[in-house]
Amino acid sequence: QRRVYRTTTHVPQELGQIMDSETFEKSRLYQLDKSTFSFWSGLYSEVEGTMILLCGGIPFLWKLSGQISGRAGFGPEYEIVQSLVFLLLATLFSAVTGLPWSLYNTFVIEEKHGFNQQTLGFFFKDAIKKFVVTQCILLPVTSLLLYIIKIGGDYFFIYAWLFTLVVSLVLVTIYADYIAPLFDKFIPLPEGELKQQIETMAKSIDFPLTKVYVVEGSKRSSHSNAYFYGFFKNKRIVLFDTLLEDYSALNKEPAEGEEGENEETKSKTKNKKQGCKNEEVLAVLGHELGHWKLGHTVKNIIISQMNSFLCFFLFAVLIGQKELFAAFGFYDTQPTLIGLMIIFQFIFSPYNEVLSFCLTVLSRRFEFQADAFAKELGKAKDLYSALIKLNKDNLGFPVSDWIFSMWHYSHPPLLERLQALKDAKQE
Repeated sequence: QRRVYRTTTHVPQELGQIMDSETFEKSRLYQLDKSTFSFWSGLYSEVEGTMILLCGGIPFLWKLSGQISGRAGFGPEYEIVQSLVFLLLATLFSAVTGLPWSLYNTFVIEEKHGFNQQTLGFFFKDAIKKFVVTQCILLPVTSLLLYIIKIGGDYFFIYAWLFTLVVSLVLVTIYADYIAPLFDKFIPLPEGELKQQIETMAKSIDFPLTKVYVVEGSKRSSHSNAYFYGFFKNKRIVLFDTLLEDYSALNKEPAEGEEGENEETKSKTKNKKQGCKNEEVLAVLGHELGHWKLGHTVKNIIISQMNSFLCFFLFAVLIGQKELFAAFGFYDTQPTLIGLMIIFQFIFSPYNEVLSFCLTVLSRRFEFQADAFAKELGKAKDLYSALIKLNKDNLGFPVSDWIFSMWHYSHPPLLERLQALKDAKQE
């Protein structure tokens, strides 16, 4: 794929009507920079992980956790307490070692190509907030999971799976209402033509829409997105302001006296983004609602939970193997949390790669089906133009190596999606 980025310096003939040479070159350089970053960050991650294993980093951190919890009055019999200290230290280590890479990605690569909208202060405040919120969720959930595994008897894997199922459903339910607003501002889409059209389209396919929000994604990045969430009869749609031509702060000059007032956001009007017109936004939503109407969301949940149950069952089979713990430096103890880490992170690694590829293939199939659904709603022409605009706004490179694309792209390449929409558009 890197060879494709390096050598494809001119717009291919089939893209002549879709992308101008300036945008093509910008997207090529952006993806080349991202590819280079991905290689070095991935290599570092592999080296770091290997050194941790070879140098006994996991048993060392476990002993350190025991010493810390011991000083707080919790002896070796309080394994869950020690596990939580271990988890806190491990995630803190991961956050610190990953920070330079995140800074470079945000303030060098994304900044260079006009996507970053954050100041350094906003970045660090955001990172600290994410870490705290993650710990507030991760530690209680982990403690309850470990407790269930310990008291669950021979069928603990069933109770553990049911617990994680409930937790995942609760998190999906509360995320957009209580967690996401901690990081971004959500405002109801103002009354007007766009909101009426969205409600009309939702009603036409029996989508139980209750609210439509606009999120100020432009405070963080100029990339655009849209999604829906909620269960049963309580569905909400969220539109990033960068998706909407009329609402994006990146398309507006700062009002007189406003410049410099907000230190957390840098308005880069020199990098204005095109955004989508109302008709194109509706076409994008038609695609997203297609995922709901065709049952893709439910199918993905079912697949995820079947996989989760299988993993817990195999965990129950393997957790008694002392050789697994000894291989990772645990000769005298077999902590449950360490067992979860060894089996889920290392033993299942080859299986997870195969599963990931299968899900990628399925995702591409679902994307084509959702495009076809939007086409049936009469949105083919608008979705065609919206896909081109979004690809341009996000500097997506439309040429890809077929093997790389097959393995990595959860969405079909742009040209394949446009070709599928072309006939209906011409009709």
